[in-house]
Amino acid sequence: MGTETDFEVLNAVLSAEPISVDQAVTAVESDTAGAVVSFSGVVRDHDGGKAVERLSYSAHPTAHKVMSDVVAQLVAEHHGEAEQPVRIWAAHRIGMLEIGDPALVCAVAAAHRGQAFAVCSELVDRIKARVPIWKEQFFADGSVEWVGAGQ
Repeated sequence: MGTETDFEVLNAVLSAEPISVDQAVTAVESDTAGAVVSFSGVVRDHDGGKAVERLSYSAHPTAHKVMSDVVAQLVAEHHGEAEQPVRIWAAHRIGMLEIGDPALVCAVAAAHRGQAFAVCSELVDRIKARVPIWKEQFFADGSVEWVGAGQ
């Protein structure tokens, strides 16, 4: 049976500063966690068969609140399911990013791996689907493409 503190959100932000898996994992680790699962969505050097040089993420003015609300809704829906605290850390970069830079980082610590994997996967999917962030890709051929701007 869960407790009133079965989920703890340590971070749910958009960041103009670099983010890292190490930062997220360190934040969620605890003596009650038998599993720490992390995700890092990293800028790659290709998309759709074209070479990518860099990209920029832009966020709607409400995106900070939406990010917080998305995580809060996930926690509310899973409240009472954990025997030990489940700790959550999530951040999405905004601004210019280079190849290899983490764009979305999430970490979840839970007593058992099944719950940690499930919560982390659901967290990533919800952030990607609901937080109004758009990606501008700059290709090696000089072309530019917006991703998510029409959604």
